[in-house]
Amino acid sequence: MLNSPAEGAGSRPPLVTRPLLLRFVSIIGASTSFYLLLSVVPLYAEASGGHHGHAAGLTTGALMLATVGGELATPRLVARFGYRFALVAGLVLLGAPAFALSASGSPLWIAAVCVLRGLGFAFTIVAGGALSASLIPAERRGEGLALVGIVTGVPSLVALPLGVWLTAHVGYGPVFAAGAVAALAAVVSVPGLPDRDPAPGPAMGMTAGFRTGALLRPALVFAATALAAGILVTFLPLAVPSASAGVVAVALFAQSAAATGARWAAGRHGDRHGPAALLLPGLALAAGGTLLTSLTRSPVAVVLGVTLFGVGFGVTQNATLTLMYARVSATGYGTVSALWNVAFDAGMGVGAVGFGLLAARTGYPSAFALTAALMLTALAPAWRDRRAVGPLR
Repeated sequence: MLNSPAEGAGSRPPLVTRPLLLRFVSIIGASTSFYLLLSVVPLYAEASGGHHGHAAGLTTGALMLATVGGELATPRLVARFGYRFALVAGLVLLGAPAFALSASGSPLWIAAVCVLRGLGFAFTIVAGGALSASLIPAERRGEGLALVGIVTGVPSLVALPLGVWLTAHVGYGPVFAAGAVAALAAVVSVPGLPDRDPAPGPAMGMTAGFRTGALLRPALVFAATALAAGILVTFLPLAVPSASAGVVAVALFAQSAAATGARWAAGRHGDRHGPAALLLPGLALAAGGTLLTSLTRSPVAVVLGVTLFGVGFGVTQNATLTLMYARVSATGYGTVSALWNVAFDAGMGVGAVGFGLLAARTGYPSAFALTAALMLTALAPAWRDRRAVGPLR
């Protein structure tokens, strides 16, 4: 139960309301559509005549670059047209182009479809994220954002492997259609959602967001942990000896479970004591886990290290986003959502690319240790924010 008897129904506002339940429908639809095809589209590009991973890399690169670009543009779209328009546009762009994937196996065609879907995904996560924040009572924001994270994460955990499995059994066309339908079906839930509330003053733009230290500091802390998240997901299977393949599966599952639990715990703690104090311990745990993972030949060290990283990652995920929303008025929710998601996607992308270049020179153990050291540079903004409270106007 989200509201325990000890807390009392009258002492705290309800967390789960009808609008939030409707919002969960669009979250599940967008997340399912995106992750169902995330690994399938690169496979399709390679099977259609790609060479040496180039076509697969082109499709994923186009998807993520378009996502980051769309994230930067969404706050202006929301400011002009509102949450509902941006969310519907995102779901349509994420879903409808998937029907066209089967029309051609050309890498450029597939990449063009990925660009449209990346823009759509960006609209859904930024506009939807800001809308979600507006539906959660301020005094329960940490707990509410943790719940939203769980609703987002469960479809991704199921859809990512399911897409590859279905492709092997039913082929690409039906999987593409399923990805399209998942997003498009969620459109029916959007009219029941509230739109942007009129608020005094102009909406905060992305330029102002990047120039505002009270928002940029938490974003940098989160980017530092996202950096390692991209590295672990991409390189842990390569870094651990092949004889320990089962260890990697256990470690990645433990990381996901630990991050989910820590995100929820951080949300409840932050609602009572403030999220700023969680930045330092969250970052320290994530860096410590990354350092422990450098002992790649020890299965125990790898599992413990990745689990420890998951705890730190979950804490910083919740604490940074909660803190950023607390520092703006409703007119800045779109910018906060965009800035946080850019930190997430850019951190993961830069981490994966940079680590590959570094590991080629130093080997995996040293590269993990150097990554942990790099993460600790974010202690400076985390320390600056450790006692920062109150909204930014």
